[in-house]
Amino acid sequence: MAEQIKTWNGKNILKIKSDPLREVKFKNSESEDANQDSPESLRKEIEPWLTALFQSEHLSLLMGTGITSAVHRLATITPEEKDGKAPQGMDKMNFFVFKKQMETSASESAKKVGRGTPNIEDQIRVANDLIQGMRIYLSAQPYGAKKLKKELLKFQESLETGLANFAKNVLTTEKNIALSDRLENTMDYLTSFLVSFCSRSATRERLNLFTTNYDRLIEFGAELAGVRLMDRFVGSLNPVFRASRLEVDMHYNPPGIRGEPRYLEGVVHYTKLHGSLDWINQDNTIRRFALPFGADKPIDQFFPQIPSAEDKISQLIIYPNAGKDRETAEYPYVELFRDMAAAICRPNATLVLYGYGFGDDHINRIIRDMLTIPSTHLVMIIFSDEGDRAKRFYDSVGCSAQITVLAGSHFGDLKNLVDYYLPKPAIDRATNRMADLLKNRGLSAQSNPTDEGGHS
Repeated sequence: MAEQIKTWNGKNILKIKSDPLREVKFKNSESEDANQDSPESLRKEIEPWLTALFQSEHLSLLMGTGITSAVHRLATITPEEKDGKAPQGMDKMNFFVFKKQMETSASESAKKVGRGTPNIEDQIRVANDLIQGMRIYLSAQPYGAKKLKKELLKFQESLETGLANFAKNVLTTEKNIALSDRLENTMDYLTSFLVSFCSRSATRERLNLFTTNYDRLIEFGAELAGVRLMDRFVGSLNPVFRASRLEVDMHYNPPGIRGEPRYLEGVVHYTKLHGSLDWINQDNTIRRFALPFGADKPIDQFFPQIPSAEDKISQLIIYPNAGKDRETAEYPYVELFRDMAAAICRPNATLVLYGYGFGDDHINRIIRDMLTIPSTHLVMIIFSDEGDRAKRFYDSVGCSAQITVLAGSHFGDLKNLVDYYLPKPAIDRATNRMADLLKNRGLSAQSNPTDEGGHS
C-alpha cells in the first residue's frame, strides 16, 4: 500500500489525520488524469486539519535552515533564476595543520548525530575537542612540545578565520534578502507564514518558536509583522542572557477598566537553540550585541567594547562553540534545550517542523520523547529529504497516528503553503463575523483559496 513508499526525496508525500502515507501527483496543463490532485482540492483536506492542530492547547514551531533557504530563493528570483538562488551555506573550514585528523573525526562526529556529511558544526565540535586535548597534553611539556605549540597556534588561527568566513556568509545571506528588489513581496509571504502561527487567541498559551538558525531572518520578519519576541535576554542597550526563566508575558488594561488586564496579542516565546550571530561570550557573560541585519563590515567591529573581555571571533555563541575555556561548556545550550523539552513534552502539545532536516540528534531525542505522550502531535513540513533522514525518523518512532506529513517541493514551498494550506490568522475576527452572518442568513461563503491565503 501507500505506506510502502521507499523514499520521500523527489516526491510529494501527504499524510493527514489517520490516513496512510500517499504520494501526491499534481495536474498540469499537459495531463488531466482524474487520479491527479490540485492544490485547490487538497486545500479542502489540509487547511481544516492544520487549523484544528494549530488550536492545540500548546503549540510550538521549530524552523531550520529551510526557512532561510525558502525566503532567500523568493528574494532572488530573476528571469534567469526562476527558482531563485540558494543561500550561502555552512561551508566546511580549511585547516592547514591536523587536516587529516579533522576530516576523519568530523566525519565520525557527523555519523554519530545522524547527519551523514559533516558540516561546519561538526568541524567546530571536533576542533574544540582537539584544542582541549592538545592543551592537556602540552601541559606536561612532552618532547616536541615547542613544535606542537606552534602547530596548535596555527590551528587556532585557522579556526578563527573559518568562523569569520562563516559569519560573513550568514551576513551576506541577510544582505541579499534586505537589498532584494522583491523584498516587499518576499516579506509579505514570510510575515503571513509567521502570523499564521503567532496569531493564537489570547486565551490559548503563547506560541513557542524555536530555530536552529544563526541568522536573524525570523527576528526581521517578526518585527515587520508586529510580533513581539520574548527570550531569555534582559536589558535594552546591552542585553544579557539569564538562566532563570520566569513566565514573563505582556498584558494591557482596556480603556476605562482597571484591575482586569488582558493578554496582548501577537506575543511569542522565542528560543534560538544553536545560538545566534549576534550573541557573544564576554567576561563570562552571554551578551547580545547590536549587529545590523546584513551588515557589510567584519563582525568583530560590532563587538561590545568591554576592557576585561576578549574580542575574538571564537567567542561568538555558535553551537557547539560556547566558552571553551569554561567548565560549563554546555552553557547556554543546555538551558535552551531544556526550554524546548519543557514546551513540547506535555499533553495536548503540537509541534510543527518547517525546514528542519533531522540532522541534530539532540533535538530528535526531544521530539521522540514528546511522541511518547499519546495526546501530542507532530507536523512535518519538508521541502526535500536528502539522505532520507526524515523518513527514517518517521519509521523509527512507530506512532504514525500522531504525525502529519507534508513533504516535497510542492508542500514545502513557502509560497504554496501560504497561498493554499496554512490557516488564516486566528484573530481575523472580521472574516469570522462575515462567515457567521452568511450562515445565519442561510448562505455559504464561496471563498477562493488564493484569496484566503492573502496572495494572488
